[in-house]
Amino acid sequence: MSNDAAVASSPVGLHRVLEPAGESLPQAARRLDARPALWPDEVRIAVETLNLDAASYRQLSERHRTAEGELDADALRSTVLDIIATRGKMQNPVTGSGGMLIGTVEEVGPESSLGLAVRDRVATLVSLSLTPLVITDGLTRWDGRSERVPAAGHAILFGRSIAAKLPDDLSPELALMVMDVCGAPALVRRVVSSYADRGHAPSVLVLGGAGKSGSLALAAAADAGAGRRIAVVPFQAEADRLTEAGQLTGGGLADAVVIADARSPLGLFDAIDSVGGPADVTVVCVDVPGCEQPAILATAEGGTVIFFSMATNFAAAALGAEGLAADVTMLVGNGYVPGHAAYALDLLRANPAVRALFEVRLED
Repeated sequence: MSNDAAVASSPVGLHRVLEPAGESLPQAARRLDARPALWPDEVRIAVETLNLDAASYRQLSERHRTAEGELDADALRSTVLDIIATRGKMQNPVTGSGGMLIGTVEEVGPESSLGLAVRDRVATLVSLSLTPLVITDGLTRWDGRSERVPAAGHAILFGRSIAAKLPDDLSPELALMVMDVCGAPALVRRVVSSYADRGHAPSVLVLGGAGKSGSLALAAAADAGAGRRIAVVPFQAEADRLTEAGQLTGGGLADAVVIADARSPLGLFDAIDSVGGPADVTVVCVDVPGCEQPAILATAEGGTVIFFSMATNFAAAALGAEGLAADVTMLVGNGYVPGHAAYALDLLRANPAVRALFEVRLED
C-alpha cells in the first residue's frame, strides 16, 4: 500500500474525498485528493486528452467571450486549470458536469479489479466530475475551440470505476467521441426494445438528432425495432448534414428531419405534429437548457422521455409534466448501461451515416 495506511480504501473513492470529508461521494464532493500514490485497488492513468462534456464546454466558452464575441482562449484555459487545481477534478461549478479522458495506464494497484495493465491505452467511462485529476502542462496545446483538450497529467480510477481499452481499428479521437456519449444509444435500445417486445414499433423523436449522442440514438432506435424516427435540429446546415450522411445508407437515420427550436413548446409541438408526432419515445440530446416542457409536450400520452443532457433541469421536467397533466415516464440517462461502450462502437462501425457525422465533427 503506497498511500496513507491509516485511511482505508473505498471502491467508490470515499478515501479520496477531502471536502467534506466522510460526508460525500466523489462526484458531490467539493475537493478530492488527486495525489499520484495509489491505494491497492486503484489505477493511475497518464492523461493524453480530456473531453469536456458538451453542456460544460458550451457554458465555459460562452462565458469567455470578448465584447466582440471572440473566444478568449487564455481566459478559458485559466478557468479550466483553476477548476482542476481547486477541486482536484474537472467539475464545472455551474453545470456540475465534467466529461471523460483518454490516456495510458501508468500503474495498477495489486487489488484492482478493472482488468487493466500498464501501457494499456484507455478511455475512462466515468465522469471527470468524480475522477481525481492533476494537469501538469498548463493546457498550452489547447486553442479552446473544441471540447477536446490535449493535456498532460494524471488521473486516478477507483476500484469501482469503468474504463475501456481503445479499439485498434479506430483513431483514439474518434473512439473518445463515441465513448463520451455511449450511454445514450444503449439506453435508447433498452427502451425501444421494451416497446418492440410488446409487439409495438414505437415512433422515436430525437432532439439534437445530428449530434453525437443524437445520431447514435437514432441508429440504436432503428436497431431495436423502432417505427417512425424523427430528428429535430436547430439549423438548416444541421439538417443538410444529417440528410447527406443518411444518403450513405440509402435510407437515412431519420424518416423526417425537422428544423425547430427545441426550447419552444408550441413551436416544437407544431413542427412534430406536421410529420406524424407526437412520439412514443422522445430522446433529449441537446446541450442547452429549457427543453424539458417542449419534450414532454411532444411525447404521446403513456410515452417515455429520456433526458440525456446535462443541461436538463430535472425539477422543471417534473413540474412541467405535472402542469401539463402529461402521463409520461421520464428517465434520466445516467451514462452507464452494461456493454454500452462496445455497443456504441459497433453502431459506428456498422452505420456509415453515423460514422460520417462523427468524422465531420472531428474535422471541425
